[in-house]
Amino acid sequence: MLGGRPLFVLFGSSIVQYSFSNGGWGAALADIYARKADILLRGYIGWNTRRGVQVMDKVFPKDSAVQPSLVIVYFGGNDSIAAHSSGLGPHVPLDEYIGNMRKIAEHLKSLSEKTRVIFLSCPPLNEEMLRNSTSTILSEIVRTNETCRLYSDACVALCKEMNLKVVDLWHAMQKREDWMTACFT
Repeated sequence: MLGGRPLFVLFGSSIVQYSFSNGGWGAALADIYARKADILLRGYIGWNTRRGVQVMDKVFPKDSAVQPSLVIVYFGGNDSIAAHSSGLGPHVPLDEYIGNMRKIAEHLKSLSEKTRVIFLSCPPLNEEMLRNSTSTILSEIVRTNETCRLYSDACVALCKEMNLKVVDLWHAMQKREDWMTACFT
C-alpha cells in the first residue's frame, strides 16, 4: 500500500500500455478506483513474455516494502506473431510462452499472500483490419486469429492448473456479433 491505498499494477505489452489511452480499460480502472487504489502502469509496446521474465524482478522486487494488492498481466499477442525469417522479432514459441507465463505467475504469487493475480489471455485478431493497417515495412510480420486462439487457450489452461484468475479475452470478445470491428481501434 502506498499512502494507505492498495497498489494495482498492470503489467504486459502494448494492450497494457495503451490501456491508459482515452477510454481504455486501464483508464476506466483508474477512474473506478480513484482515491481508493493507486494504479501503476508497466506496459511496454512490442514486449513478449521473454522480455517480461527478464524484468519481472526489477518491476516486482521481492524485498520491496510495498507489494501490490493486485497485478493484472497481459502477454501473448506479440509472442504469437509468426517467427521472422531473420530470427529476430517478438515471436516466442508456444511451449516457451507457457513456461514464461508460469515463471511470471510463480514470481507474482511469491510476493505476498495478499497479492492477487489476474491474467488476460490473448484477444482475437481481425486479420483483414491488421493487413490494411500494417506498413509495408512490416509486411513480413504474420499474425493470425488461430495462433491468437492457441496462445489464449494455453494461458487459460495454465491459469486453471495454477489456480489463477483469468479473463479469456479470445472467447469473450467473439461472443459479440460485431467483434471484428467493435473491439479494435
